[in-house]
Amino acid sequence: MFKSHHSVCKTSTAMQQTQTRKEKLDIEAQHQHVLNVGEKAKGSGSPLLSPRIDSEYIVPATTKFAYLSVYFLCNVGLTIYNKAVLGHFAYPWFLTALHTGSASIGCYVLLLRGDFSLSKLSSREHVTLVLFSFLFTINIAISNVSLAMVSMPFHQIMRSTTPIFTILIYRVRFKRSYSMKVYLSLIPIVLGVGLATYGDYYFTTIGFILTLLGVILAAVKVYLPTVITNRIMTGPLALSPLEILFRMSPLAFIQALAYSHISGELSSFSDCLTSSAIRLSSLPNINTTNPSSYFTTLPLPSSQLLLALLGNGLLAFVLNISSFSTNKNTGALTMTVCGNVKQCLTILLGIMVFGVEVSLLNGVGMAVTLVGAAWYSFVELGGRGKR
Repeated sequence: MFKSHHSVCKTSTAMQQTQTRKEKLDIEAQHQHVLNVGEKAKGSGSPLLSPRIDSEYIVPATTKFAYLSVYFLCNVGLTIYNKAVLGHFAYPWFLTALHTGSASIGCYVLLLRGDFSLSKLSSREHVTLVLFSFLFTINIAISNVSLAMVSMPFHQIMRSTTPIFTILIYRVRFKRSYSMKVYLSLIPIVLGVGLATYGDYYFTTIGFILTLLGVILAAVKVYLPTVITNRIMTGPLALSPLEILFRMSPLAFIQALAYSHISGELSSFSDCLTSSAIRLSSLPNINTTNPSSYFTTLPLPSSQLLLALLGNGLLAFVLNISSFSTNKNTGALTMTVCGNVKQCLTILLGIMVFGVEVSLLNGVGMAVTLVGAAWYSFVELGGRGKR
């Protein structure tokens, strides 16, 4: 009896080991196929960054959830940090420069430590990274300008349609489609954000056009890193997220700092370190034509403010690394869906941390969004959403 039981155990263990080896071989074969497709595309003169290399579909669902969890933690954490610590620190371009500058310094320190090395890029690959850095800066600029011409609820519901434009980009440009279940799962996500942010909808014609353009650019901005990471990070070059961040951050830093200087933010921030009142030259306000005439008190004493900004830059650096890594492993559509879910989680945390009051309709909207996100996760993160 004992020998028979022992034989059954050995047979079961052997079968499990065989199945595990088979799964590993299947994943390796799929990954090799992805690389072979990349080589053929490169040899045939196709675009440098072809999104047909859908490497996210060979990543296990547990790995995707792990990356998304870290990304959510950093993303929502940075939003709450800004609200809790920096308060009404209305210098968006200066903060953008701080974030990208912190990423540049952090990556340089890690490069000196030997945590990653630099690869030799072609002129075409350098141009691609430069163009993406400009897209990053322009997207922020349009978002800032449009906020002054539309109400915040309208801005949020427009931004919630980013997944739709992401799908359109893939269908029109690259003939890539998703299953009907994925399309249906996006409906409650977009609808839920609309209900969660429901409020005083106000917009001008120019504001509507700029907001719509910002949504399209946001979809392109999310799609391009996915294409970049799928082609450069998994292709022959195999660049790490740190190297991509190291190459792009200084470019975005220079652009954001230049605009911060042109808009007067730098001089105003300099004044805020020595004065008890700062000028909010970039504060969105749809009820006045002269928002630059408004003043507010410092959110923190200058010494504490500098420490708060230092912590803010450090958290942004971690978020940037997480963003590139998550983009590589989950894909563009998943990232835009995460952006919608993040809005609802931010509202939920705002209720718990800051005592924000929301209506029943807003609460229903958050619940609908989370249900839609769970549905999307079931059909897409498991690799069953691509057709």
